[in-house]
Amino acid sequence: MPSKDPYEILGVPRHATPAEIKRAYRRLAKEYHPDRNRGDKTAEPRFKEVHAAYEVLGDPQRRAQYDRFGAGGPAPEFRTWSTDAGAPFADVQFDFGSLGDLSSIFEQFFARGMPRGRQRSAARGPRPHGPDLAHEIELSFEEALRGATRELILTGGGRDGRGERIEVRIPPGVDDGQRIRAKGRGQAGPGGRGDLMIRCRVRPHPLFRREGLDVLLDVPLNIAEALCGAKIEIPTPDGPTVVTVPPGTSSGAKLRLRGRGVRDGSSGARGDLLAVVRIRVPKSVSPRARQLVEELERELAYQPRAGWPA
Repeated sequence: MPSKDPYEILGVPRHATPAEIKRAYRRLAKEYHPDRNRGDKTAEPRFKEVHAAYEVLGDPQRRAQYDRFGAGGPAPEFRTWSTDAGAPFADVQFDFGSLGDLSSIFEQFFARGMPRGRQRSAARGPRPHGPDLAHEIELSFEEALRGATRELILTGGGRDGRGERIEVRIPPGVDDGQRIRAKGRGQAGPGGRGDLMIRCRVRPHPLFRREGLDVLLDVPLNIAEALCGAKIEIPTPDGPTVVTVPPGTSSGAKLRLRGRGVRDGSSGARGDLLAVVRIRVPKSVSPRARQLVEELERELAYQPRAGWPA
């Protein structure tokens, strides 16, 4: 059976730098991670193979020994390489072609001939964490702004495969589709538990919408309020407040209330509330109202399209 060369597994040349080896390992481990390849039975063995190869090439001493005695060097059969006690190996051969046992084969290959304390360290090596778990939660617009606490039950996360009940804190300011990482809440593995990746889904609000850290609110005004100015009460995520509409405010103008928007969970900075003016006109008017509007138009003599090309 042809041997498995860790350089070939990671797709790097024998003169690759440690940084190049690490980049190749991270790329392949991400590509073949079982969580990203559900239903693909070939992904997990390939993931283990990549990890085993990096256990060799990611350690300078193990790599040096492999370069000397592994694929590309002398045949992997050693009769004179002795242990600390001086006892030679007898017909020791290592087959790198076995996919399932590749990790243990690498460990055995490099643990032999080391001092016993280092044998234990080499046998342990860097161990992979368990797979990450994914969960999705739904939040109201207000919960996303202020933060929330959710109690989750992770299927198979507890002992004997039972569900594990955990409490997760969602920080303020999360956006729709954002992921929150709960470290050490995933599945168990040789190197400890993986993480829990929580995807947040924020329900739309009937009045408010979000742009970054700013909250936008459409505020309808009638013609008189827009023309003459007014003080009006508007809702905000912190409760109602009064804003001043300057005289001559046009539709689309934004009235800014500083510090009334979304709070950033990491920096503590807070956005603004932008009240977007929307001038509303009635669909029908009485004859008297029409007469008054026509008189107002003549009095104002205002041409909003002045300057357009003829």
